Amino acid sequence: MARPLRFRHAPGRWTDGRVRAEVFEPLDDNLGATSRRPWFKPPDGYEARRFDVDNGDTALFCWNDDGAYWLGNTETPSSLWRTEKYGFTEVPSGVADWTERELRAELHEQSPWLEDYPHLSWFFLPVFLSKDGRWTTREFFEEHAGGFPDAERDDTLAFYESFLSTGVLDDYRETMAGKLGTSEYLDLTRMAATMGEFHAAKLLTDAGYDPHPEIEVTTGHSIDFQARTDAGEQPLVEVTRPLPPNRRSAGTPEAAVRDTAKTKTDGQLSAHAGGVVLFVDCSSFPDDDWFAVDQERPDVGHRPAVVYRMRPDGRTMGYTKGSVPLELDL
Repeated sequence: MARPLRFRHAPGRWTDGRVRAEVFEPLDDNLGATSRRPWFKPPDGYEARRFDVDNGDTALFCWNDDGAYWLGNTETPSSLWRTEKYGFTEVPSGVADWTERELRAELHEQSPWLEDYPHLSWFFLPVFLSKDGRWTTREFFEEHAGGFPDAERDDTLAFYESFLSTGVLDDYRETMAGKLGTSEYLDLTRMAATMGEFHAAKLLTDAGYDPHPEIEVTTGHSIDFQARTDAGEQPLVEVTRPLPPNRRSAGTPEAAVRDTAKTKTDGQLSAHAGGVVLFVDCSSFPDDDWFAVDQERPDVGHRPAVVYRMRPDGRTMGYTKGSVPLELDL
């Protein structure tokens, strides 16, 4: 499985002739490709080419006398194999901005239903245009409403656009977007579980906290979030997302919640000496299943815990177990 899009940096002096001989011709010989001028103005101080590959892949290349940057969802020419890889925030801002304009235009040409959701398009761009996952990640939102049951595509997209456009996760874009995965095979369970982390971040943000993801702790694990405030309060939050009963062996919604939470508490949380709030995201549950959970309010084998369900219209319902060190709007 390929990773999300990353740049390759090739230091040294590049010219039109070197680009043609070491980048375009090997790509054309192996897969068939066309070298074109880019759709948008190249970054200041750089020349640039856009390579459209016959199989639908794309590569962008810009260079000057000091070095070159490659970004593509296709086969990498051998001349670039031993080059260092960098994220979007690790390359010159002009280079990052140009490639993102090129890729967003391509994304919206291929999937025009995303055009009304610019921040979501930008946020997930590293996977929406990745080598292996560019169709499955889009299918997850278009055909499966981002994992929400009984929901419309545009309602779901508007929900995530509204949250992501707050910018609260922008600094962690590549980490969080990469969690969606870049597999050519659609994995609804894993992708929906990933969106559970976005729901947790939204719940924390709506309550006035600043969620920082992937917090390393002394046990060698990473906890999903730390909920930071100006006052210095920093509770840790771990997220789990149970499957609804019709997609697992548990016979009831309550059992699905208890069993999924038990897996988390017997594993990762058991190694941590307390201090972690368990978020149990039931957003995959249809109405009847959630109402059964909300009525019984089962324990989850860990305290403090928050059990909740979000809907694309912004409603969030839930309950807590134990002394939760967070003031949440439930």
